[in-house]
Amino acid sequence: MSQLSIITSRNLKQYLRDKGAIFFSLLSMFIVILLMFFFLGDSNTDSITSLLAQFPGRDPARDKENASLLVLAWTCAGIVSINAVTVTQASLSYMIRDRETGKLSSIYTAPVSRLTIAAGYVLAAWIASVIVCTATLLITEVYCVSQGMAPFSVFSHLKLLAMICANSFTYAALMYLVAALVKSEGVWGGLGTIIGTLVGFLGGIYFPIGALSEPIAAIMKCTPVIYGTALFRGEMTRAITAQTFEGIPAPVVAQFQQVMGVELTIGDLTLTAAHEIGILLICGMVFLAAGAAVVRFSKKTDR
Repeated sequence: MSQLSIITSRNLKQYLRDKGAIFFSLLSMFIVILLMFFFLGDSNTDSITSLLAQFPGRDPARDKENASLLVLAWTCAGIVSINAVTVTQASLSYMIRDRETGKLSSIYTAPVSRLTIAAGYVLAAWIASVIVCTATLLITEVYCVSQGMAPFSVFSHLKLLAMICANSFTYAALMYLVAALVKSEGVWGGLGTIIGTLVGFLGGIYFPIGALSEPIAAIMKCTPVIYGTALFRGEMTRAITAQTFEGIPAPVVAQFQQVMGVELTIGDLTLTAAHEIGILLICGMVFLAAGAAVVRFSKKTDR
């Protein structure tokens, strides 16, 4: 256990000391904020207010204010989710660097099992993701509260922390698998650019899943990203959704949540938070097992 903690601490410190790595791992968050501020936010707010205006006895000013807060919470939930992807990718870049500079070969000569070394990289990426995503959650919550939204309850915070842990595990395992296959920092950097671009679309961050065609939506449901964003959106928008759609028929609210990717369906099954966490954990375990298999195969070919 002491060997694991030493290796994990060493990998984690490398990431936390590199301000450039932290900035670029959060770059997708800044892109989402800019897109929502200048382009997509008003469009989503107008869609909600237009929907509410179809029902008599509404207060247009209050509806617009609530709709703006709902879109803000919806956006922040997506940001918390996709940060786990970019942070773990940036954290595991040091594994690539260690391999390319020969440090990893030196580490392998130490009286430490490859499993412990691999666990050190994955655990460091997971911890880095949990730290950054938790900080992101608190920062976005403070901003939402400053705009007029009620703060989350203590129970909601505990659930969100559990979601962050599960989401971070999935992407730490996925990025470890990818890192086990990549041999150079140049390729890893190119993949990082592609991942940072795709994750926003696959998670329904830029455009709600209900606004896309069925084939594209089906592709998105084949990746864990959309389940992570739906998980956070379900919890972070729960209170403001009830406030915004007060007095609106439940079927209308359910349809809105499906269009916005707050609720996901597979066939006739509407997924719950437990389903989504289960999908994330299963994906994480599959990725971790695949990464371990790649490392074991690499060990044989290196002989």
